[in-house]
Amino acid sequence: MAATPTTPKVPPRWFVRGAWIGHRLLYRTTGKGLARPRRDGKMGMLRLHTVGRKSGEPRVAIVGYLDHDGGFATLAMNGWAEADPAWWLNLKAQPETTVDTVDGPVRVRGREATGDEREQLWARFERATGWGEVESLSQRRHHTPVVVLERV
Repeated sequence: MAATPTTPKVPPRWFVRGAWIGHRLLYRTTGKGLARPRRDGKMGMLRLHTVGRKSGEPRVAIVGYLDHDGGFATLAMNGWAEADPAWWLNLKAQPETTVDTVDGPVRVRGREATGDEREQLWARFERATGWGEVESLSQRRHHTPVVVLERV
């Protein structure tokens, strides 16, 4: 009997949200939790500062990233939920911001990758460890933006 392809199971929403809260708490209390991408393909972690597009209040999200042309690239995934993550909506409204890396703060401008750049970055995320099976998981969404954070 032939095996049929299956979509990987996405963790329950309560687990994903708990992991986010725990990661932010770890950073806030210890200053640890950020990392550079590794040569073995493991993604890095950075803190992305945005301003709430409705509230005007400062917001912070810790996101996984890969290095890209002197800047950073990430996926706008909201724990594989249908809605875009708030940080991406905020970044689209106000693209110039700051990220915190293990090397310190960096001024960046966010934009969505398109065309060949998007396809190349998507392939890199597919190969990277720490994301799981991106292609299969992303099919649960209408479109997963690939976000480039260019140094300014």
